[in-house]
Amino acid sequence: MYENNGYTRSDWPIAAALLQFPGTLPDGTSVQDASADVWLDTLRQVREVGFDCVDLTDSWLKPGNLSARRLTEFRDTLTEADLSAPALSIVRTSVIDPQSGEANLEYVHRSIESAVALGTGTLSLGLHQPLTQEQRERLWFWTAKGAADPLEDREVWNLAVERFREIGRHAAEYGMVVSLELYEDTFLGTADSAVQLIEDIGLDNVGLNPDIGNLVRLHRPIEDWQEMLRKTLPYTNYWQVKNYFRDENPETGLVTSAPAPLEYGFINYRTAIREALALGFNGVFCCEHYGGDGLGVSATNRRYLQSLLPEVRTPATAPDRSKRTIQEVAS
Repeated sequence: MYENNGYTRSDWPIAAALLQFPGTLPDGTSVQDASADVWLDTLRQVREVGFDCVDLTDSWLKPGNLSARRLTEFRDTLTEADLSAPALSIVRTSVIDPQSGEANLEYVHRSIESAVALGTGTLSLGLHQPLTQEQRERLWFWTAKGAADPLEDREVWNLAVERFREIGRHAAEYGMVVSLELYEDTFLGTADSAVQLIEDIGLDNVGLNPDIGNLVRLHRPIEDWQEMLRKTLPYTNYWQVKNYFRDENPETGLVTSAPAPLEYGFINYRTAIREALALGFNGVFCCEHYGGDGLGVSATNRRYLQSLLPEVRTPATAPDRSKRTIQEVAS
């Protein structure tokens, strides 16, 4: 089973997201039903740009829906591609979705069992729902409003707490951590709400994935990115990193954004990574990028990210969940 052991820049697990690869092949067939050779072709592309591990983004392939035989075949294909899979991301599969929440919960439980068979130690989940038709028609889907959680409904909040706690306990049986992804208009849509959700769940192995790129890209007012990290980093156990160019015109209220390489965008990851390390973060990173050659940009992001990580091994520590500010920890 995958464990955090105190890493350096040379061995820190930095995974490639597989969101660049569609779950449907050009001939209309599903990647889920494809041959191992098709899987291998995709995985080799990831290896060839320099990654040694992947986040098994389930928009590409769903391990939880593979038969035992095909799961073994997929594990062997990962080995043949010389890749490991330290993380599995289940996307747009909210366990409190009004129509499919119960079915989604069952799928998450199956995915945990599949992740164990693949040696995966981190499960990333969220509360975002499938893209709407309008979102699918936009150049950038985040410029259209998507489905939202009933933010004032305590009964639904409690259901989220109950189901994530159930998932966390299942994952803990295998030494696995669960990470909940920040995403707009959900119970994980602000730093305060996300932290409160983790506190209410109350399990050491359930933390946050502070993917604040999801919020920085929105064409509307947002929380200060440094303040979001100040609040969420003490709870962080996995981190999908991406960046955006962002511009705000205070006279007209116009906000624009576009994907950017990690080093060049609105979020200062040099500062962010230093703050995370000061708080004891020792989890998996995952590089994401939308548009163009997303895999190639992710590879560039991986190299930049490595340059920010320590050269000397330090003892592994759990994230500090105290209420201290980043400035207090660093001083």
